[in-house]
Amino acid sequence: MNGRALIVGGGIAGLAAARGLLDRGWEVEVRERHAGPPDIGGALGMWPPALEALDRLGLGDAVRATGSVPTAARLADPAGRTLVRLDRRAPAARLVARSALLEILAGALPAGTVRWNTPVTPEEAAAGAGGFDVVVGADGLNGAVRRGAFPAAPASRGLGTVAYRGAVPGHVATFTETWGSGRLFGVTPMDGRAANWYAAVRADLAPDRGADPVVLLRRLYGGWHAGVARVLDALPGTAVDRRTLYDLPAPASYVRGRHVLIGDAAHAMAPNLGRGACESLVDAAALARALGEAPAVARGLARYDRERRRPAARLVRASRAMSGLATATRLTGLRDGTLRTVGALLG
Repeated sequence: MNGRALIVGGGIAGLAAARGLLDRGWEVEVRERHAGPPDIGGALGMWPPALEALDRLGLGDAVRATGSVPTAARLADPAGRTLVRLDRRAPAARLVARSALLEILAGALPAGTVRWNTPVTPEEAAAGAGGFDVVVGADGLNGAVRRGAFPAAPASRGLGTVAYRGAVPGHVATFTETWGSGRLFGVTPMDGRAANWYAAVRADLAPDRGADPVVLLRRLYGGWHAGVARVLDALPGTAVDRRTLYDLPAPASYVRGRHVLIGDAAHAMAPNLGRGACESLVDAAALARALGEAPAVARGLARYDRERRRPAARLVRASRAMSGLATATRLTGLRDGTLRTVGALLG
């Protein structure tokens, strides 16, 4: 079947859902409060499920033509000693600049599909804003659709961590994540010209939102191994994004009437497994297929909910557990020793 869909949110989930529904013959309007694709920078891991979803949207080859695949991946301690090599058996993710992915997604839509600078209030979202057959909430964990149409949905939960991220000039070939006490630091390839970096810190170690992030990061990670030091030395003059991290427990359903949640609006998760953007793309492709193949909207939305809610909820729980382990402050010696043993067994 086909119909008219309003998508609230012009980020990864919303743009991908628009492409999928247009391919299925739907009329689509996307409303986004920002003036253009919201871009907070950095690189995103496109795991095989994300690339398969992009293939279904006809965009897989375009995404594969950008970014890079790490030549190696490892988990290390602050001295640079390898705890676990992560690339021995796991399928490699392609690291793609967020801005490049958004450009591909936005460029795949006909002109006028996205109405930029057009916020939607929770009241408008709940009302459906103009007789649409489906209203898709793709506007994040505190978005208008979730607040307006899902009043009983669980509130977001703090992870107890603050994240910093950005990019510095210079290419790296390997993916390295370093775990210390109450903090971690990651460095990944991005686009051949810049290296992506990210840090997560227990909130009590970075309490001052107004602090100079470069000074703070140098204090928190000073003395760590050379790979981290090179990034810290390159930080002055680059943009640093700071945000407090939250996730979302699963609601009873991603669907309420003609309203449906996708992406972070449905299952915002800790970034520690690198699956947030991936799952947004999987959501978008699954929603488009379900609505395109079902004989009625209600049947299509129910199919989407069955396919996506439980797998995404498992990833939310796993990502939260990994966040706690990676930024633990107690028994870190035991943690690292266990990881070395696991790494040796896997090697």
